[in-house]
Amino acid sequence: MNSFSEQCLDMARSMLGHNLDSINADGTVTAIAGESPRSDEPGHVAYALGEYYRATGETTLKGHDLIDLAARCITAQAFTEPGGENGLAYAALGLLCFGPSKERNPVWERLVDETRQRLDKQLLHRSDYDNYWQAFNVAKAVCRFSLGLSKKDETSRLIERMVERIEQTSSTGFFDDAEPGIGGHFNLYGVMTLVFVRSALQLHANSALRERKLPTLRTYAEKYIKLMPDLVRADGLGWAYGKASGAYGQMHCISLLLQGLRDGWIPDDQKPKYFDILRRLFYYFFQTYLDQEHGFLDVRDEERTAYATHTTRMANFDAARYLCQWSRLAKVVNMTMESGKAEPVKTTGRFVIFDKSNRKEQGLFLYRDAESGLHFQLPLVSSGGAATADSLAFPHSPGVFDWPNNVYLPIMQPELTFGENVTLPSFYGQKCVTGLGLKNSFFFRYEQPELINTKEELVRGIGSVKVQWNFSGNKISAEFAYTVKNQVQLDKFRLCLVIGTPHSKYRLDTSPVLGPNGHRCQVLKDDFHANWQETEVVTADPKFKTNYGKLHYVQSFVRDHPLIMRPGQVYRLAVSFEPDVTLIGA
Repeated sequence: MNSFSEQCLDMARSMLGHNLDSINADGTVTAIAGESPRSDEPGHVAYALGEYYRATGETTLKGHDLIDLAARCITAQAFTEPGGENGLAYAALGLLCFGPSKERNPVWERLVDETRQRLDKQLLHRSDYDNYWQAFNVAKAVCRFSLGLSKKDETSRLIERMVERIEQTSSTGFFDDAEPGIGGHFNLYGVMTLVFVRSALQLHANSALRERKLPTLRTYAEKYIKLMPDLVRADGLGWAYGKASGAYGQMHCISLLLQGLRDGWIPDDQKPKYFDILRRLFYYFFQTYLDQEHGFLDVRDEERTAYATHTTRMANFDAARYLCQWSRLAKVVNMTMESGKAEPVKTTGRFVIFDKSNRKEQGLFLYRDAESGLHFQLPLVSSGGAATADSLAFPHSPGVFDWPNNVYLPIMQPELTFGENVTLPSFYGQKCVTGLGLKNSFFFRYEQPELINTKEELVRGIGSVKVQWNFSGNKISAEFAYTVKNQVQLDKFRLCLVIGTPHSKYRLDTSPVLGPNGHRCQVLKDDFHANWQETEVVTADPKFKTNYGKLHYVQSFVRDHPLIMRPGQVYRLAVSFEPDVTLIGA
């Protein structure tokens, strides 16, 4: 018996058992108190039930008829107005999980003719997407062909179109979840898209097509797989920056690695290392998000929050679906919790280029200090046109360098306001360079020849900024050097730090946290003549939460009266940090 596989299945059974009562007679889903339901939730439920059926062969759970519930949810999704391709795609894959053809699918047999005709019509209709929604088109095409609703299979063409977009928007083959803004919205949705498309292909009736498309997917999935050794923290924290991290930052990464192991995309000599990464990712997910007493996923409470559009119900059904998939995949790859072999921890600094062109350069700087345990992710990427602290260019390290989830605040970044333009040295760069400095230190520098505002619009004609980060052990320093092209009035200058605590219940003793000495921040040079404001206590403010715990204090370094900036002069801000890093259980 594979204990990891059985453990995943037990957790899925528990999660579904706690949430099946929320499914109404018409197939819609009742939200938990304080949340509003999403229009695509019935589709997520149908896919979770389908994967549970695939993993166990069971048609009942705690007195519920899963075939009937799946049929109700698929019907509700089919008749949701306005129609959502995301929910329909999840519902389509859920339907396929119960059988590869209409004649051998118990859920299809339960659907009335009106629902079947509606599904047929909706699966045929599709829009063209530049972002992760293209994965939903692939899933709909897989279902339509596999169920025999169409003799023409569009799956291959749609995957190729998705790949063309990747090549157009990334010079190195990473997924740009295209949104408004400067472009280059490189985030967790790239992993999610590849995982979702691979799961859809696994359900395709034509195994020959699946085998033909796997090398195409491998080209891009491998890039994310190779990120994981430097991305995943020692305690198992996975993807931490950008929207929708948190529980999904664990789940998508686990699925990607298990799929890669199943498909042979990870060499045999690398497998022990990746098994260890998987073990840490899973254990962090298990300890940090699962209510072990009651057996359901807890993503939002008094102390922490989640991505604004993610409901607790959706997260629970998604987690149950993933756990069922992990259970099957773990058996295929013979993974147990003892399979991994941890590699010696080394101090590393690495800049992963997501896109490099004449217009912009973007990427992710990953740093780990072996001695102190400091490990962070510093993204230089678009925020999708709506700036929040989740995607700003500072070291993201939950417990050490925290930030408010879904909220804008210039964390560890100088915010310069010129009239209506609030500018930040985030979102894009040019001439990005990283390398080794003195005494085994690392540096990462870039420049912005034109300043950019929080709407990700280039503010032409004002000036430029050069940024340099230096990392040595647990010491971090940053210098921001501004020059202006013409005399201009700076209306306001601001930089913020936040201090929080880990969750009182959902946490690991091995996770890093700030000790009593805090960040030990020093302002080394300040040509803006700002001052530290009185520390703001935000413990009672529900906005100030992270995916991992509660924020209590905001420290702001502010100049709130005008400064006339003149051409020919360099205005520098240099700050240093030496965080007092300790472990929660120390």
